[in-house]
Amino acid sequence: MTAYFIRRFLLIIPTFIGITVMVFTITRLVPGGPIERIIVQAQQMHNAGGGGGTSARSASEQSQPLSEDQLEELKKYYGFDKPLLHSYFLWLGKVLTGDLGTSTRYYDPVWMMIKERIPISLYFGILSMFLIYSVCIPLGIAKAVRHKSGFDNISSLIVFIGYAIPGWVAGVLLLMLFSSHWEIFPLGGLISDEFDDFSLWGQAWDILRHTVLPLTSYVIGSFTVMTFLMKNTLMDNLASDYVRTAIAKGLSFRKAVFAHALRNSLIPIATHFGNNISVILMGSFLIETVFNIDGMGLLGYESVIERDYPVVLGILVISSLLLMLGNILSDICVALTDPRVRFQ
Repeated sequence: MTAYFIRRFLLIIPTFIGITVMVFTITRLVPGGPIERIIVQAQQMHNAGGGGGTSARSASEQSQPLSEDQLEELKKYYGFDKPLLHSYFLWLGKVLTGDLGTSTRYYDPVWMMIKERIPISLYFGILSMFLIYSVCIPLGIAKAVRHKSGFDNISSLIVFIGYAIPGWVAGVLLLMLFSSHWEIFPLGGLISDEFDDFSLWGQAWDILRHTVLPLTSYVIGSFTVMTFLMKNTLMDNLASDYVRTAIAKGLSFRKAVFAHALRNSLIPIATHFGNNISVILMGSFLIETVFNIDGMGLLGYESVIERDYPVVLGILVISSLLLMLGNILSDICVALTDPRVRFQ
């Protein structure tokens, strides 16, 4: 098993290089980068200053306010003056030393921008995963042992309705209903403007009020998959020969469920646990945008919109590494849950 996990860790290197090469190439080929943004800003400033009305300027000068020397300086500053492969390895060398670059929008170190937002995404990610597992597993068990009952049918209807609504759409509906119409919860953000003036309990209550709606939006989309995965897997195990044999020998149905079938039914749940590591840290782009939560999701969304490529690549580095480590953690969880698994 040790040799298997060593190989899995070594496979992270080529996989990481493949992902980053692809995205790095896309960021270089897609128009609308930092140089184009500076050109647009220069045009707007020139037109606002009244320079756009001079008839002596040629059409090319009107469309290009920067000289060739200025463009070359900008390309050199942003590293666009070098071949693509050369630029990639320069960037990769900095990443290996812990330098994720500097934002072309805020001119702040990318790692500092990411580090400031990690606690916020971790806060919502850990809470959502705790709620998903603590509710979906018992709910799936209850639905399996009460299959086709009124409880099973009603709960299935509710869960499917939640699954049909994307999390960010549910967030918009929740804001309209509970924040705008009834004014029970805040409209967005994580804290109020008067947060520093509150007492300790007041600050905790303020954070809780800002947490309810975004957390509901996080959970609502993942509820269905985990619940029905737990239910269907448990039903398959309850119908298997070893469970029927245990019941035929006099074991109670309750003990057959919790002592025999449940552990095997948790194996598919364990395979998904490691993959959720990146989700816990990276948050949701759209949900954080809807609720104006300054976490990793909102930072990634704004970076893509503003073509802030160093931040996009920095977030990619972290998310891809977490995803690959999460896959390995899933294998470990499966091995701990299922004693029959032996990685060779």
